[in-house]
Amino acid sequence: LQNVVLNQGCHMGVAFDGDGDRIGVVDEKGGVIRGDTLLGLYAREILEEAPGSTIIADVKCSQVLFDEIERLGGKPVICATGHSILKSKLNELRAPLAGELSGHIFFADKYYGFDDALYCGVRLINLLDETQEGLSELLKDVPITINTPEIRFEVEEREKFGLIDKAVEFYRALPDAKDWDVVDVDGIRLVTPYGWLLMRASNTQNVLSMRMEANSRENLEQLADLARKGLEELGLDSKAILSEV
Repeated sequence: LQNVVLNQGCHMGVAFDGDGDRIGVVDEKGGVIRGDTLLGLYAREILEEAPGSTIIADVKCSQVLFDEIERLGGKPVICATGHSILKSKLNELRAPLAGELSGHIFFADKYYGFDDALYCGVRLINLLDETQEGLSELLKDVPITINTPEIRFEVEEREKFGLIDKAVEFYRALPDAKDWDVVDVDGIRLVTPYGWLLMRASNTQNVLSMRMEANSRENLEQLADLARKGLEELGLDSKAILSEV
């Protein structure tokens, strides 16, 4: 898709998964627009029309998204990862928009409250049609961060949630935890002055996953040290961290 966009001079490219409920987007320069960044674009439009609205995003999403929603006058809500979980939370809070890093985006604004990727594509075309700028220009004010992909650790299925409980206990007991925002709606997400770290158990596989994001390489390395300590506490091999930081 990136190659086609560049070779054909397209304004953007849109991809759908097999059952059409997840969207992937490429801007006019061939850059991949992640689900949380896309959610931020949609949130801008909604919050212009309905200030103060609640916008829901899963725990894997960038802190940039939650900060942007708040800056625009919305109410950001961090939710556990999972299609059915987000859909239920959207209905519970009567929110106009919810989404995941993975590309599941739910519109209840002018739509039916489920994750229809084709509809998401239409909404994106409308946003682009209303501006003379390219898609990359619409995102030029979004802060640049350094982040890792999901780093996965295979564990015994019967142990995975117990390991997360142990990780929550470990991190909450650290002296610096008093200066962090600790979110435990799905595993543990530590929001520190130098970035954030997530550790959670997969709902569908026998794995734990970690993800980190910071605004500099130095800060990402601080988070990596924090991740290693947690993994060592759980008796897991921390070498995988090294290859992603």
